[in-house]
Amino acid sequence: MTSPRSGAGRPTRRVFLLGGLAAALGVSACGRTTVTGVDGPSASAASIDTPTSAVTTELTGSYSIADSATGTQIDVTVTGDSRIIRANGLPNHPRGSFPNANNPHAVSAQAYEFQLPLQGTQASRATRFVLPQPFGIAINGVLFDPLAAEWYRRDPASGWTIEAIGPKATLGLDDNNAHVQPTGAYHYHGLPTALADQRDPSRHSPLLGWAGDGFPIYAGSGYRDAMDPTSGITRLTSSYRLRSGLRPNGPGGAYDGTYTEDFEFVPGHGVLDVANGRHGVTPEYPDGTYYYVLTDTFPFIPRQFVGTLAESFRHSGRGGGPR
Repeated sequence: MTSPRSGAGRPTRRVFLLGGLAAALGVSACGRTTVTGVDGPSASAASIDTPTSAVTTELTGSYSIADSATGTQIDVTVTGDSRIIRANGLPNHPRGSFPNANNPHAVSAQAYEFQLPLQGTQASRATRFVLPQPFGIAINGVLFDPLAAEWYRRDPASGWTIEAIGPKATLGLDDNNAHVQPTGAYHYHGLPTALADQRDPSRHSPLLGWAGDGFPIYAGSGYRDAMDPTSGITRLTSSYRLRSGLRPNGPGGAYDGTYTEDFEFVPGHGVLDVANGRHGVTPEYPDGTYYYVLTDTFPFIPRQFVGTLAESFRHSGRGGGPR
């Protein structure tokens, strides 16, 4: 049976977002979203049914979101050199039907609490992360979690890790490349279209969230010259590509993207580095920062950290089980 994101006849709803805060307010027409305290404690509360125009308020300060339609609850407090995030992990956008034929779990509220550095610090080299470590958290409180606990012949020692987004993946992902953990945690395995879509291709991608080391996360459109916001917009492409030839062991056959090990990093093949990021200026960071990029090709969500992972985020979330 096909996964719900490609099921025939199922209505698809996309939320188009035109600004930092607008990304946080991608809600269905029913219900209300209350946003308070954005960019400082003096900001007044605002109740919004459905965003109809661009909202330029940034999400780099303290803010809270409570969506009565979706149950989303997130509270972000910026204090000193920390960003403290408390969230229930429920998305503030339409989601697929769960359980479904390929994902037997129902969505339920979580109790996330993370303290991330307000400004990440790059290490001498990137560090690869492994299960059960998620990568980051979105501005709506949903985790970015690219890894899947699926292997060739269900053997973690096989050396062949099945990709959540691949030609043979059957993990029941919805339109936002998300599905549900056994714990009920809804999480993104790839680019969440409801947060990343924008109507104007000449604009920089919106801020999508923060990695576990504190660096910001964006989608795939950025400045052509990383340090010049007047240089125009370009697609920020991954530097990973499919290997050529045949797999030497395990499942055999041609490299086709079914397994993580089917890909190789080739410096300069794309715009982004081994951690799928780069250093540059963004609308929210005009003085420059390292930032990660979610792409529509592998690795989709980065698989490496360039900074030191916050202790509160280390191995957070879950233990074993299907992901």
